[in-house]
Amino acid sequence: MKQILLPTDFSENSWNAIAYAIQLFKDEECTFHLLNTYIPVIYNLEYVIGYPEQFGLVDAVRDTSRQNLFKVVSRISSEFIKNKNHTFQTHAKFDTMLSGVREAIEEFDIDLIVMGTKGATGAKEILFGSNTVQVFNEMKCPVLAIPSGFAYEAPHEILFPTDLDAIYKHSNLKILKDIVSSNQARLNAMHVSTGYELTEKQERNKDLLESMFKDSAFLFHDIKTMEVTHAINEFQVKHKINLLVMINNKHSFFENLFFKNVINQIGFHLNVPFLVIPTE
Repeated sequence: MKQILLPTDFSENSWNAIAYAIQLFKDEECTFHLLNTYIPVIYNLEYVIGYPEQFGLVDAVRDTSRQNLFKVVSRISSEFIKNKNHTFQTHAKFDTMLSGVREAIEEFDIDLIVMGTKGATGAKEILFGSNTVQVFNEMKCPVLAIPSGFAYEAPHEILFPTDLDAIYKHSNLKILKDIVSSNQARLNAMHVSTGYELTEKQERNKDLLESMFKDSAFLFHDIKTMEVTHAINEFQVKHKINLLVMINNKHSFFENLFFKNVINQIGFHLNVPFLVIPTE
């Protein structure tokens, strides 16, 4: 059974991510963990110690969080047909979002985090909110970010740009393999050439990828002399990509550079869900 973490700030963007996750895994047994973290705006530990009668402020915010989580579960029940494969648990935590997510990953052995790209106050010109970027960077767990307003469509065409220098392990790519298999998707692995032939290591990694997805529709694309983000944008439009996948390999200069370029340069062109898979 998959353990899926759904952080929510009760915005429509976070609801959109919840709805996407429910539909993506409609045929799989899942426990969905709805997580809301909260810290009262005027909360100050010294103030609370000095004025214990005011401590009820935290209780009030906690109760509001729980009530809103209940409303989300009720909305799920009203908008989706009851699915015997799905179980929902709610968690209201007095914590920062990042700390709450980190604890939930450990406590519930989370397989995947699904979240919106921006929170309730996200500006239209910003692709990823700061919380999303921090989760990408800091969590050793796959993260699926859903663009604001994205209407669900099954991921039949998946784009996986790579420099072929990352370390591919079955454990790292398990969630991707599951998504490819359950949706009968085509996985388009794309390497943007820098003008040099593949090294022996890259050739081995290419063969390994092909072996890992031998039972799926797998295509390898070698793109010549093109800037990475431009290649992604062009390929995405031409092939109607509806899921973009990236390895966040902090030990690889190219993947780090690519990660930053995606966040800073692709902008509105990135209008599909974005799966980030960390390496160990």
